[in-house]
Amino acid sequence: MTSLLIRGGTVVNADRAFVADVLTQDGKIVAVGENLTAPPGATVVDAGGQYVMPGGIDPHTHMQLPFMGTTTMDDFFTGTAAGMAGGNTTIIDFVIPNPQQPLMEAYTTWREWAEKSASDYSFHVAITWWDETVKRDMGTLVQQEGVNSFKHFMAYKNAIMCDDETLVNSFKRALELGAMPTVHAENGELVYLLQAEVAKMGISGPEGHPLSRPPMVEAEAANRAIAIADVLNVPIYVVHVSCMEAADAIARARARGQRVYGEVLAGHLVLDDSVYRHPDFATAAAHVMSPPFRPVGHQEALWRGLQSGNLHTTATDHCTFCAAQKAAGKDNFAKIPNGTGGVEERLAVIWDAGVNTGRLTPSEFVAITSANTAKLFNIYPQKGSVSVGADADLVVWDPAGTKTLSAKTQHSKGDFNIFEGRTVKGIPSHTISQGELVFVQGDLRAVRGKGRYIKRPAFSSNFTAAALRAEALKPTAVKR
Repeated sequence: MTSLLIRGGTVVNADRAFVADVLTQDGKIVAVGENLTAPPGATVVDAGGQYVMPGGIDPHTHMQLPFMGTTTMDDFFTGTAAGMAGGNTTIIDFVIPNPQQPLMEAYTTWREWAEKSASDYSFHVAITWWDETVKRDMGTLVQQEGVNSFKHFMAYKNAIMCDDETLVNSFKRALELGAMPTVHAENGELVYLLQAEVAKMGISGPEGHPLSRPPMVEAEAANRAIAIADVLNVPIYVVHVSCMEAADAIARARARGQRVYGEVLAGHLVLDDSVYRHPDFATAAAHVMSPPFRPVGHQEALWRGLQSGNLHTTATDHCTFCAAQKAAGKDNFAKIPNGTGGVEERLAVIWDAGVNTGRLTPSEFVAITSANTAKLFNIYPQKGSVSVGADADLVVWDPAGTKTLSAKTQHSKGDFNIFEGRTVKGIPSHTISQGELVFVQGDLRAVRGKGRYIKRPAFSSNFTAAALRAEALKPTAVKR
C-alpha cells in the first residue's frame, strides 16, 4: 500500500480554504483533517506555508496533432510530463477525424497515441463532417467510451470546418446523448476572404495573421453557435474566448438564462497583438495561433469575465511547433502552422497575474484551473477536489516561490516559450499524480505510460444535464 501524507498546508478548494493535512493511499485521498498520523512507510511532504490544491486540469491541449502538413513537437508523453512540472495532472485532448474519416477509426488512433501519457487524460471528439455513421459513432463514443463532449471547428475552410448543417445535426445529437457541444468560434468564410484581402495588400508576414482574424470574426461565430444552441436548448461551451465581443456574447446569453460556458487561454490573459509585429520572423511566427492575441484592452474584459463567472475555465491550447515548422509560412502567414505552448506555465502565469494582483482569490483560482472543468465535463469530485474519495492528484503550491519562464528551462519539446522572460511568483513545489510524487522541487519524475484514460459519463438526461451544469457553477462563498 502506497501512502503519502501532506502535512501542515492550507487546503484550497473552489468553495473554501482551511488548514489541514491530506493523506493518500493507493492513488486516492483517504483523509483530510488536522494532525493526521502517517502510516508506517508513508512518504511525508512538509507543506508548511504552502497551499495544497487539486492538480490542474487543462481542458484544451493538442498533443501529437497532425495539422497543416506537420505534427506537433510534443507527444502525449512529453506534453503531459511538461504539464506535471507546472502542477497539471489531467488533460482533455482532442480526437480530430479527417473529413469523411469514421469517428471510431480516428478515436482508436488517438487512444493508441495517448498510451504513452504520463498523466491522466481524456478526449473531446471533433465532428468534421456529417452522415448517419457519424450520428451512430457519437452514440458509441458517449455510451461505451466515456466521451461527453464534441468539438466543432467553425474555422479552417477546406479542411476541418463545420458548416451550419453539421452544427445543427451534431448539436441535436449531443442533446439526445447528454453530451456537451463545444465550438472553436471563428467565421471560417470571413477568415478565408480576409486572408486573401490582406495578401493583396502585400502583407505576407505574421502581422497579417491578426488582420485576417479580427475580433468580430470571432464574435459572429460565437453569436451564431450560441443562437443555434439556444434554439435546440442544448448547453454549449466556447473554447479559447479571446476578445471582449465574444465574452459579451456569452454574458448576454447567460443573462437571459441560456447555459453557455466560456474558456480562456492563459496566453490571451497576458499577451497582446504587438507580438506579431516583432522584427524577427521566427519570434513573431512563434505566436501565431487562432484566435490570435488581441489588442491589450481585451485582456481586462477576459479577466472580468472570469471574475464575474461568465467565463469558467482556463486552458492553453498547447500545440507546439518549432521554428523550422513555422517557417513553412515564411512567405505567406496563412501557411504558418497555428499553435503555441503553455501547459507547463498556465498555473503559474494565472496565479501571478490573477491572485497576486487581487483579481482572483485562491479558491477562485482553483475553480478556473481545475474544479469548473471537472464539473462541466462530469468528472467531479473524482478530479478537481481535495476531498475524501477523490483521486490523489494534487499540487503543493509555494506562493513565495519564483521562477523566470524560458524555453531554455521548459520541459516541453517546443523551442519557444510565449512567456519568455516573465518572472512569476507562485509556483508548484510538488506535484502528485495518482498518489505518487511526480515533480519535487524542480525534479521531474514523470513515468511514460503511467497515465490513465478517464471516462467522462454522459449526464442522465437532457434536463438533468442542464440542471447539473447550472448547479455546479453557482457562485459559492469564497474564503481567503
